[in-house]
Amino acid sequence: MRIDLENEDDDDSYPKPVGRWTVFYYGVGHMLNDVTAACWFTYLLLFLTEIGLSPRDAATVMLAGQIADGFATVFAGELIDRFGHFKIWHGAGSILVAISFSSVFGGCLPCKILASCSSLIETVSYSTSAAIFNVGWAATQVSHMSMVNCISLNSSSRVVMTSCRNAFTMVANLSLYAVALVVFSSSKATTHADIENQYRWIAYTSIFIGCCFVGIFHLGTKEPRLKICVHGTSNARISWAYWFKKVLYYQVGLVYMLTRLVQNVSQAYLAFYVMDDLQMAKSAKALVPAIIYMSSFFVSVIMQEMSWTGQRLKAYYSAGGILWVFCGAGILFLPRNMSAFMYVISVFIGIANALMTVTGVSMQSILVGSDLKGCAFVYGSLSFLDKVSCGLAVFALQSFQSTTPKTEETLSTGYISVTRYGLGLLPAACSLAGVAITYTMKLQPPDSKSLMEPLLE
Repeated sequence: MRIDLENEDDDDSYPKPVGRWTVFYYGVGHMLNDVTAACWFTYLLLFLTEIGLSPRDAATVMLAGQIADGFATVFAGELIDRFGHFKIWHGAGSILVAISFSSVFGGCLPCKILASCSSLIETVSYSTSAAIFNVGWAATQVSHMSMVNCISLNSSSRVVMTSCRNAFTMVANLSLYAVALVVFSSSKATTHADIENQYRWIAYTSIFIGCCFVGIFHLGTKEPRLKICVHGTSNARISWAYWFKKVLYYQVGLVYMLTRLVQNVSQAYLAFYVMDDLQMAKSAKALVPAIIYMSSFFVSVIMQEMSWTGQRLKAYYSAGGILWVFCGAGILFLPRNMSAFMYVISVFIGIANALMTVTGVSMQSILVGSDLKGCAFVYGSLSFLDKVSCGLAVFALQSFQSTTPKTEETLSTGYISVTRYGLGLLPAACSLAGVAITYTMKLQPPDSKSLMEPLLE
């Protein structure tokens, strides 16, 4: 089988490291998804419960979006493998995200039309908006993640592009929390309409920031034109059964699912934890996440300048997982009168998140290797596990969440809230399981010689 990449002017140059501008343009391409996802996981449950939905109904809205996202990733991956055109899928998905995300935090339109504010109508309305938003999100995600394999066959270059993408994920999150900090500090939400206005401004600003970077991505990134020739036949697509026979496919899938569970579930409960359990100032629900993503950003930048082997990926993932275990234990038992230590814990959570995310996603690139005509299916199917498991986990936790406020008596005793389990125990357990699975992997990049080359030109 002969593989040619036409993304660069010189087809023979693919083993060489990619240029810094190529890395930069690729890295900013997921900013719209990242900033809206940060808003989705950090503030959706908080927003819905603040406007009157029960914890279970709020979790139903998130579950509807996650299930739609999960199935959309599989279908998007299959269609991209069949027809290609990464940038078209990315652009179409971005447009759908920009249009639909505003309605997720934009209030209940059917309630206004029907002049009714029943919880059923609100739940159905927000669930529909969430599902549409996540379909667009999935198309953008799968096209962007799978594109990295067609830009370069150099395994180290794939890692550095993933690291750059993760660094801009941190920029997106920091942008969101900066906006949220300004909104929450400058305006007081005393009525239902005030609450909606706060989150509406956060959503609109997030969309604007993300769209600016999507434009940069499309202007600076060429469409990777992949030619795969097998005995003179082009566009030979790899069947699903090929991946299902690989043990590494299941190992990488479980590690990626556990990594995303760690990040998404902890992000969903972080605002509840600092507000309800630790009773910190309102600005903390933006400041604490900002600290997490600042430390993640710096670690991601450092990881771009490193050379990589399969063993090094495993070692760094394990380090991040073990660090999360200690952070989870601290969150689980941190008393309210020592809430300031949450800022310290946040630094280490950010480091752990960066280590696990960059290496976990890079393992998918090693799984794909040079089998590029099935790469979109791999990313889509593995993302399916991530989306559905996250939605089910949040739904299960919210089902046990009490709607009554905790009293001083319960806070001063050995009471451990569902929020502490969601932010502390579950991520720590998932991290430990991910480390155990990573230990059993046999990661052998297809171009091991190029791994020790400089990452960038």
